[in-house]
Amino acid sequence: MTALSPTRSLQRSEALARAELLRPTSYDVTLDLAADEASFASRTVLRFASAAGETFLDLKPTALASVRLDGAALDVGLLERGRFPLTLTAGEHELEVVATMPFRNDGEGLHRSVDPADGRHYVYGMSFMDAAPTIFACFDQPDLKAPYTFHVTAPAEWTVLGNAPAARTGTEGGVSRWEFETSPPLSTYFVTIVAGPYHVLHDEHDGIRLGLSARASLAGDLDADADELFTLTKQCFDEYHRLFGIRYPFGDYHQAFVPEFNAGAMENPGCVTLRDPLIFSSRVTRGMRIQRATTVAHEMAHQWFGNLVTPAWWDDLWLNESFAEYMGNRVTASVTEYHDAWADNSYARRQWGLTADLRPSTHPVAGNGAVDASAALQDFDGISYAKGSAILRQLAASLGDQVFFDGVVDHFTRHRFGNATMHDLFASWEGAARRSPDAGGRVDLSSFAADWLRTAGPDRLSLDRAAGLIRRTPPAPGPAQQAAPESGPEPAPESTQRSHTFRVARHDAGGWQTETVRVDSAETPYLAGASDAVLLDPYDDTWAVSVPDPVTVAALPGLMDTITDDGLRAGVWNNLRSGFREGLIAPSEVIAVAEAGLPIEDTEDTPRRTRAWLFGWVVPLAPEGSLARLHAAALDKLAGTAPGSEPQLAAFRAAVRSATSADGLRAWLARTPSGIDLDTALRWSLLVRLAELGATARTELRAAYDAEPTGDARVAHTQALCALPDAEAKAYAWSVFTAETDLPNYEVLAAGAGMWAGGPAVADLVAPYVDRYFTELPGTVGARSGWVLADAAEAFFPAVRPSADVLAQARRLATAETLDPSLRRRLIDCADDLAHRLVIAERYPA
Repeated sequence: MTALSPTRSLQRSEALARAELLRPTSYDVTLDLAADEASFASRTVLRFASAAGETFLDLKPTALASVRLDGAALDVGLLERGRFPLTLTAGEHELEVVATMPFRNDGEGLHRSVDPADGRHYVYGMSFMDAAPTIFACFDQPDLKAPYTFHVTAPAEWTVLGNAPAARTGTEGGVSRWEFETSPPLSTYFVTIVAGPYHVLHDEHDGIRLGLSARASLAGDLDADADELFTLTKQCFDEYHRLFGIRYPFGDYHQAFVPEFNAGAMENPGCVTLRDPLIFSSRVTRGMRIQRATTVAHEMAHQWFGNLVTPAWWDDLWLNESFAEYMGNRVTASVTEYHDAWADNSYARRQWGLTADLRPSTHPVAGNGAVDASAALQDFDGISYAKGSAILRQLAASLGDQVFFDGVVDHFTRHRFGNATMHDLFASWEGAARRSPDAGGRVDLSSFAADWLRTAGPDRLSLDRAAGLIRRTPPAPGPAQQAAPESGPEPAPESTQRSHTFRVARHDAGGWQTETVRVDSAETPYLAGASDAVLLDPYDDTWAVSVPDPVTVAALPGLMDTITDDGLRAGVWNNLRSGFREGLIAPSEVIAVAEAGLPIEDTEDTPRRTRAWLFGWVVPLAPEGSLARLHAAALDKLAGTAPGSEPQLAAFRAAVRSATSADGLRAWLARTPSGIDLDTALRWSLLVRLAELGATARTELRAAYDAEPTGDARVAHTQALCALPDAEAKAYAWSVFTAETDLPNYEVLAAGAGMWAGGPAVADLVAPYVDRYFTELPGTVGARSGWVLADAAEAFFPAVRPSADVLAQARRLATAETLDPSLRRRLIDCADDLAHRLVIAERYPA
């Protein structure tokens, strides 16, 4: 039986009809955050003009006290699945809604979190994609912008922040009143409130008041990071002002680092919210600092592209994210200390985008046909970010900076504080090209858009050494390949003929050499020596899957020490990852390169990174003894690197991840190598690994948590508890999946990571949960929504038990008409990963 979602997602057709009927002119919102820890009072006064007709208000309360239209009370019982019907006459209207709204713990709506370090409560608003109506009554779609004025009551010790400046106007009985200035026109999904006993810092730059905030328990860490964060912000503002020639338009600029945030950050005008693990309480690598810097720059780019000018509907969301992704990396590399941002981006994002583009669920970058907001959220993926960014980078190179930015500025100017479409942007670029003496007159971007933005799937580039050719294979036509014609230019022909210009790196007797190649047909002559290693497009000049040939793969273990260029090293691993996924490179061959390459230039070990892929994908499919080989290589690197260096830290992390001896892990708990401090992150990486090996107990884990009860420790503690190889641990993890045990979003995902940990050693223990997953997954829609609904489905997917039966069950459930669309999309993707694992396992038996 499939549970029915308690609310309905807005259909595109409904949004078009509502936008034709009415136009909001202002929101006045009063929130009481002090009365209760489970819910809050919300009063919305919404003024709007309309024609005569029927429509509805978006509203998702726990209780609805009253609805008044132009002073007349309406029947609150009319509310159904998040919608309140309205019958309107032509003219100006005032709608007043008084309701009780839920504090949430899933990173959406008004999220309330308790810091385990000190028991203090923190609140932040995440209104993105269907969540705003759980905070205030609204017409929840991106093209119905209006100014907002907030009035907030909160505990006296709290600070309250939002999209506009606020002032505390009085305190009585332990409660303070905060009055906000009226904001510029905003889409509903940009509206936020951040409230709690936050530690707040201020600065100023070029007339813009800057702010940073984080939980009080992170005050020391925020203070330590503040100089870098303020410097990055100032550098980015200067560069964006130079490039755009348009001042930042939203007054103050506050960056609030908040707990249990699902995304990396959210670009709320005037008050950006970012996940607070980006305030570093443990030692991190340069890769993580680059990730933070590019996130800061990305959200700042959104203040113009996304906030000043907003997509009219979610199918143009790629314009927001692709543009911010491109500009965030470009500006970080250009004007901050992180000149190597593009190389790090190659590790962090390239495979995310390519894998998404290769899946059955692939979609065009533009005009993806998002029929409702929920469907659009599922396309909030590596295609909208990484692929779109890569294509905009190609376009900027083709047009030249002058035309590219002249077109962008024209777009901002024409649609300031309004909404626009892909057509509007491309018209601005074509107009800029016509005005430019260097562009050669008329520029028609329709072919470019059809080939690159409106056709799904990447081309495949491969070297046919014997024939002396580079072969280009286009993606096979499929139902998801081409965008719907009504949402943009006509789709490309089924056999899209994209041209690619990219660098090729070749190693011969003279060392590594780079040359530029243009591929504009299915076969392009290219002569390589019989033993030369050849890497196609290692610097991400184009968007394509590049696969190394067997000669190159065989040569790479002996060449890793010769590669000192960050970008080229990233290209090696992206070529290997692409070839491995296609089943063209054996797990043993990847292990050989990893042995030579550890600790891997990609020193981060977060989920999309190379080392996470190595241990999560390759090792389980590799011959017996492969994990021990990697562990030995990590120990050798650990012994041979300078104490305190980043390679030493990376080698230590790899050694912990690959350890199979509890004795060695416990020795490190007692005493780490010189240059390695046992901070929170490293301590819990050791404890989680011990839990996976069954070499610790709940009492030890609890004692470690009680000794340092931080937010990061709480998440790791949950993962360790669920990783223990016993029935109690797996039953507890499963209760989290079904929401019988209610945990915040980060801990839900940690429980999923722990659930299946242990590999073959826990096969019998977890076997009963495989079938239960497919039986019970559909019902989770009754307990979760949005991000965490789909993320939990992926986290608990039984991928560690690859079998044809599991694949068949996944594919069968994905076809169920009653399955929630977000669950279907994630299930299709998980099944696709599983299918590739099975192909590799069959082709290269361990």
